Amino acid sequence: MTTGLQLMIVAGGLVGLGVALLALRLLPAQPDLADALERLTPGRTATRSVTTSATTGKERVGLWAMRALPPGLWIRTPTRELALLRIPVARFYGDKLTFAGLGLLIPPLLAYFFDVIGLGFPVALPAVASLGLAAVMFFLPNYNAVDDAKRARLEFSRALAAYIDLVALERNSGSGVRQAMESAAAVGDSWVFTRLSEELTRSRWSGQPPWDTLHTLSDELGLPELDDFADIMRLSGEEGTSVYTTLRARSAAMRTALLNDEISEANAIGERMTIPGSLLGVIFMALLVTPSLLRMFGAV
Repeated sequence: MTTGLQLMIVAGGLVGLGVALLALRLLPAQPDLADALERLTPGRTATRSVTTSATTGKERVGLWAMRALPPGLWIRTPTRELALLRIPVARFYGDKLTFAGLGLLIPPLLAYFFDVIGLGFPVALPAVASLGLAAVMFFLPNYNAVDDAKRARLEFSRALAAYIDLVALERNSGSGVRQAMESAAAVGDSWVFTRLSEELTRSRWSGQPPWDTLHTLSDELGLPELDDFADIMRLSGEEGTSVYTTLRARSAAMRTALLNDEISEANAIGERMTIPGSLLGVIFMALLVTPSLLRMFGAV
């Protein structure tokens, strides 16, 4: 009876999930008018929304959840990390609900499998495990976003050091502030240079100074190195000061800081690697000493 009841619950849940996803797939996508107007507004703020019109099933689920579920359910949304990774908030919420749904389904399916092979579990155990696993997997997208954003910021810092050198060379050759920044951004083909080129182009069409746009981007994504670079370019643009030496010194300082961080991380990894080696040494010595100790106690 218990097995049949669990099987019916799982089957009903799968059927309901399939019907819900099919209905969301058939619904027409509704563009966010407020977000579209905000992206077209010249004076963007640092709290620019990353929610776009739904194009995938997860985004449709996320948009539905944003309208139907209370905001306090999400606890904390890593807005800066999502903006850096260019992940829409709707897709992020859809991932959270998808992972939570998988967490609810996995324990009953495992309980049914073990019940089939003769290792039955009480009904309460899969229920408690489902709730616990769903809660853990609900926060898994948060961890993924923070971890991916950490690597993206490190990559951005490395590319920014090269970009600052290129801007310094452009300024030293007589290019204007905006021309130097745009020409340097057009050199690289990585996502960092593409992002900088997009922001500089947007600032040109909106009539904003390029350093103000970089200030906004720095606040939005949590990139203090970009904020320092924007301050240097603002001094060059507004006061006409020579910034070649300053830019080269800034890029050199960034490379030195990145190198020191990598050395510290390598040292930490090396220290952690000594622990397994020490344990292996202790185990080896125990294997050598144990037979002698057993013979000695046996003789006594």
